[in-house]
Amino acid sequence: MKHFMIKYEFRNGTTDAWHQEIGRFIKAIDSDPELKGRIGYRVLKNRDDGHYFHLASAADEAAQKTLQSREFFKQYQAMTRQVAGGEVTVTPVEMIDATV
Repeated sequence: MKHFMIKYEFRNGTTDAWHQEIGRFIKAIDSDPELKGRIGYRVLKNRDDGHYFHLASAADEAAQKTLQSREFFKQYQAMTRQVAGGEVTVTPVEMIDATV
């Protein structure tokens, strides 16, 4: 399993529109028969400011490449850069342990 943390500060647009776009992206992943159950995606926001944290996981390299090949991913990636004013950090992270 591969994990990534995407971080940025929201700078452009409205949060309502952005949150709707996040929901559309997650729905697209869940609706894709090749990705469902193979890609995990969670979005969190700092309660006190505009910093966002996206936690993504891919079952394997093939799932990651399949996601990256999808048009809805390319559009979402571009929109993320836009709302962040071009400053997005993607960091591969390692899972140490978790609850069931």
